[in-house]
Amino acid sequence: MTIPLVNLARLHHPLTDEIRGAIDGVIRKGDFILGDEVKSFEEEFAAYCGTKHCIGVGSGLDALTIVLRGVGIGPGDEVITCANTFVATALAIQHTGGTPVLVDHDPKGYGLDPQCVKEAITDRTKAIIPVHLYGQAVDMDEINAIAKEHGLAVIEDACQTHGATYKGRRCGSLGRAGAFSFYPGKNLGALGDAGAIVTNDDDLASWIRSARNYGSAQKYYHTVQGFNSRLDSIQAAVLRVKLRHLDEWCAARRERADRYRTLLAEADVELPVQLPDRDHVYHLFVIRTRNRDALLTRLRESGIGAAIHYPVPVHRQASFDASGRVAGVLTETERSCEEILSLPICPCISDQEMVTIAREVTSFTTKKVADPRSVPTHAPRPQSRRRKRG
Repeated sequence: MTIPLVNLARLHHPLTDEIRGAIDGVIRKGDFILGDEVKSFEEEFAAYCGTKHCIGVGSGLDALTIVLRGVGIGPGDEVITCANTFVATALAIQHTGGTPVLVDHDPKGYGLDPQCVKEAITDRTKAIIPVHLYGQAVDMDEINAIAKEHGLAVIEDACQTHGATYKGRRCGSLGRAGAFSFYPGKNLGALGDAGAIVTNDDDLASWIRSARNYGSAQKYYHTVQGFNSRLDSIQAAVLRVKLRHLDEWCAARRERADRYRTLLAEADVELPVQLPDRDHVYHLFVIRTRNRDALLTRLRESGIGAAIHYPVPVHRQASFDASGRVAGVLTETERSCEEILSLPICPCISDQEMVTIAREVTSFTTKKVADPRSVPTHAPRPQSRRRKRG
């Protein structure tokens, strides 16, 4: 059996006719750049996120870069974010001429550690980018309180939390603006690169709409030094189809995560933590074990598409050397990047596939071959239990 990390072919199969029909509609109309489908998707996604505005752009990196420029980040400005994120978070800061300042994450939810953020603030700090990692929100009350005290902009990197909530509000609506990626493997993914910015700030939204289109609100009149970063109409049409299924898919991911907790009850690994006041959408199901590399090899040899998100933290990337700063000691980041492992999860992963994965993980981490009957194929939702560290 071969089990991919994300089975996009299986996910898309029931939507084939809808997606083809949406693409055909764009082709018939011929409005491929900033057409009706883009406008409609922007309205629908803004409503979904609970914001006044959504502006579609070319990618998640573009979303972060443009919104940082929009809030005034430039050369000499420092932006605090976490070290255990995809490199695009830091690259966006660098593309503005700003300095990414990396701090450690909290040991439970992998989000920004508020105390580390406080200690990293200088007179050059202008913004904070909380990264909602793996599908769960950062403690935004703490981050927003720190930002308010010091007059800082909060820009959410919500690229892994489509549909997730914090105290009943969607990720992306919790700061001055939120940036999303619609890379195909995301909970809401396009059929190629795409991204969006959501905000309640009218002036910022107006600036971003011009900036993404060469700095032009009126054709051939360019008021700012802009970008060519526009959500394609075909991708917008596909995203409109898939947005209608997002809540259903997020619920399925939570169900699969609960199932994993039951199946991995005897495995000597640390399982993801569901933090209070948050609705986790499990973009990734990340376990921890000190024997991570050996377990990854075992799983891949068994045809299981496990992966590491991310094996090299930002502060150890060559691209960070020239213009970045590390604030404090990154103890949790260094430790977690050696121990974390993402198991396959998606709305359409089958129970038998999950049983197979759990058997491999359990048999390896407990150093014995598990009796197949010891991993139930049909189990109730798990009760709370004491967690084990790998």
